[in-house]
Amino acid sequence: MKSRVDNGNGIFYEKERTMKKRVTIQGVAGCFHDAAARDYFSNEEIETVACETFNDMFDMLSEDASLIGIIAIENTIAGALLQNHELLRKSNLKITGEHKMRISHVLAALPDQKIDELIEVNSHPMALMQCELFLRKHPNLKMIEKFDTAGSAQEIAEKNLMGHAAVCGEFAANLYGLNIIERSIETNKRNFTRFLIIADPVMVRDLQKDLPEPNKASIAFTLPHTHGALSKVLTIFSFYDINLSKIQSMPIIGREWEYRFYVDLTFDSYARYLQAIDASLPLMSDFKNLGEYNECKNEI
Repeated sequence: MKSRVDNGNGIFYEKERTMKKRVTIQGVAGCFHDAAARDYFSNEEIETVACETFNDMFDMLSEDASLIGIIAIENTIAGALLQNHELLRKSNLKITGEHKMRISHVLAALPDQKIDELIEVNSHPMALMQCELFLRKHPNLKMIEKFDTAGSAQEIAEKNLMGHAAVCGEFAANLYGLNIIERSIETNKRNFTRFLIIADPVMVRDLQKDLPEPNKASIAFTLPHTHGALSKVLTIFSFYDINLSKIQSMPIIGREWEYRFYVDLTFDSYARYLQAIDASLPLMSDFKNLGEYNECKNEI
């Protein structure tokens, strides 16, 4: 962005001004969305904007086109976050990228606290469930469900709660000055979440300006309730060498036995991808392109 600057002699000139990216996250500072945002934009400084719910995030993004969002879309243990699929489809936002991150939990408490001195462990119910095997080995820890993993760490730090521990990410524990008693306490070590980077369409070109041509796309569509409707579409994708990396169906409320499909496509040729979409459009209804972006291939 350019701004007018006075050189001291009453003469103005234009100067490039670097604006820090503002990224909306669901949860408080230190949450996994926060960590994922900082991983994705690791080459630049960003400002994260906390939202209590995903609905709040989409409302905020719809009101301010300069904001960027990051949302979890699927987890290797919990599966797809169907609510976020629908929020994205109903919005005017576009996917501009994706990020995959391992979700690893730590047990954290105030400094100098030992595990046998603790009487309570706080966290999001999903995090407690994912660490159940470890927590069962410590029956002195009463599991108390909270709204957020990082929020649990924040509460312990701000209220100086002796005897309390949080199950949270290492980033949150460090952010709030807690002592990490035990790392990697989750039962299943293959716990990964895929996040989507989303933004207003006016932001897409700027966010993708230094990236290669897209090799992945996410689309949504419905099909008539007729024999072979889905297989015909899949045959077209196959003909054009388009790979379906994910397909998710959801029932359409008020239309019995009809479904909306959310599909992730990967491809080597952007031109052939466009041809495949053009060829399959006559078979689809309510088609929406949710975004074209680069597949995340980071080592996780």
